[in-house]
Amino acid sequence: MFNKDKILKLANKDFEKAWITTKELIRKTTVNKKYPRIKPIYGKTNPVMDTIEQLRQAYLRMGFEEYLNPVIVDEKDVYKQFGPEAMAVLDRCYYLAGLPRPDVGLSNDKIEQIKKLKLNILINDETIENLRKTLHLYKKGVLEGDDLVYEIANSLNASNEVGLKILEEVFPEFKDLKAEALPLTLRSHMTSGWFITIGELVGKKQTPYNLFSIDRCFRREQKEDKSHLRTYHSASCVLVGENVTIDDGKVVAEGLLSQFGFTDFQFRPDEKKSKYYTPDTQTEVYAYHPKLKEWLEVATFGIYSPIALSKYDIDVPVMNLGLGVERLAMINYNYDDVRKMVYPQFYEYKLSDRDIAYSIKVDKLPVLDELNQLTEELINLCIENKNKKSPCEVSIEKEIKFNKTTKKIKITLIEKEENKNLLGPSILNKIYVYNGNIYGIPETFDNVKEEYVGELKEAKEKGVSTELTYIETICYKITSKIEEALVSNNGELKIRIPIVRSLSDINLKIEDLALKQIMGDNKIIDVRGPVFLNIIIEIK
Repeated sequence: MFNKDKILKLANKDFEKAWITTKELIRKTTVNKKYPRIKPIYGKTNPVMDTIEQLRQAYLRMGFEEYLNPVIVDEKDVYKQFGPEAMAVLDRCYYLAGLPRPDVGLSNDKIEQIKKLKLNILINDETIENLRKTLHLYKKGVLEGDDLVYEIANSLNASNEVGLKILEEVFPEFKDLKAEALPLTLRSHMTSGWFITIGELVGKKQTPYNLFSIDRCFRREQKEDKSHLRTYHSASCVLVGENVTIDDGKVVAEGLLSQFGFTDFQFRPDEKKSKYYTPDTQTEVYAYHPKLKEWLEVATFGIYSPIALSKYDIDVPVMNLGLGVERLAMINYNYDDVRKMVYPQFYEYKLSDRDIAYSIKVDKLPVLDELNQLTEELINLCIENKNKKSPCEVSIEKEIKFNKTTKKIKITLIEKEENKNLLGPSILNKIYVYNGNIYGIPETFDNVKEEYVGELKEAKEKGVSTELTYIETICYKITSKIEEALVSNNGELKIRIPIVRSLSDINLKIEDLALKQIMGDNKIIDVRGPVFLNIIIEIK
């Protein structure tokens, strides 16, 4: 914590000096806690859910009320709505099924089987009658299946484990049950729900009114592909009232889709001519999207057939418009395969350059604060003297406290060969990530082969920098080695790094997920470069 009084006193005396010196009060973080090796943590939404919410708000802005339509639809409603087309529509529907209630009695043989199990329970006339009543209630549908084990145990004053044992061993009829189809389907068209909903609102809600619903539909597709799923979301609306016409569909289509960036609209007759629509009203909506620069089919609308409406006691026109949420989301989020957008977990996941940069960490780091400070001093020493001509040497000395003793550390950089620089030209190379590749890029390209210059310049301009230089990460390795020497009581170290060929040579590591992607995509890690570092460390 800051000493506020001391700071204010110093500021009143000499503001400029106080402003400069208080910089030291801000604690420096460790190298692996610096950006971009840290990144914000936030949730990520699915494009379909985002599009649903955007559609909800678009409908609400246009004055529609939100309703939830039935998901389970009796097949008789499909016949009422689709007429002669019903069989073809039902071919695309999923039928629901249920297990029949077995005719299970409690014969003398069953009672004997229970006794033979030797479950240490009381079997008498009372408990047998209780069990018989339980089985009867289940057969009649009064007792639910998920309560059966509990009630069997309860009727015999036994534990749930005993009830389950009896069900498994004595009543094998339950194991042999096969599901039987019911006349109930999962909604394949939102239309099926609208007829039921509007029919129920007759006499309850004053016309005209506008409703919308965004929910799942289910289609029995032969297979899923890049544009078809077996379950999808329909964003559907209805206008109900005496004066509703086909032109209302055009207005709603434009009002809805213009909120998603579409501009020009074309309305084309739909050749499918579904029987639940009035003849010559079924219309496809094509809209031009400036971003994609093409016309896209995005919605369909029409006026419900008076024949189908009359079967639900509806005596006013109804305009229905629907669009597939996933189709709109694919356009908005630039996906070419609906499966990859909806179910990304089943497809290859790609780390961004930013993600890869985050995954690159300094491997060896000292723990002691004094050694971290020594690292910074060593980095500066190397940079200041990198071009010093050989034969030469420079050194740095520091005393640190370790295990209640004071240790004197001397680090000497040395180059004995004549007419060389103290350090190689790659010490200031910086690590970049670009297009899934990792590069070590120099400050200038003077000594880089011409065929590599263009690639490295582009990576430097467009890639993600880790802000890590070779000399920085190497110096952390050196001070980490010093810390190990202090622990093992080693008095001298020699470290030599001539040519860098891999990340480990410059004390870097990369997380497995990023490395797996780089290798799998045949990307490169090119950090080659001459460092020519020779160091002698003395500890006394």
